[in-house]
Amino acid sequence: MATVCERSVESLPACPVEVTLTLIGNKWQVLIVRELMEGTRRFKELQRSIGGISQKVLTGNLRTMEENGLVHREVFAEVPPRVEYSLTPLGRSLSPVLDALRVWGENYRAALSAE
Repeated sequence: MATVCERSVESLPACPVEVTLTLIGNKWQVLIVRELMEGTRRFKELQRSIGGISQKVLTGNLRTMEENGLVHREVFAEVPPRVEYSLTPLGRSLSPVLDALRVWGENYRAALSAE
């Protein structure tokens, strides 16, 4: 299954770091990726696990991440309707980025504790 992405290479910044920040440049997007690394989640599960994120902000970020090919949204024809979110293979490829952020955060906390 091919990842659908509405973005073109020409629309991206020249700097690779800026490309990454364009795709996951706010704290909510990083936290969404963190949660979806654990597996598929329903909307309310995501909202509860992230905490402090409004329905409007979560919806907007999920839509943007879906348009960018990072998140897959699956709607099940049930009553009531069920919607699940998961990472695409492209979204899963962010794992080393999140690992690096986690390690840096741990080291920063340790450095502050050592002072």
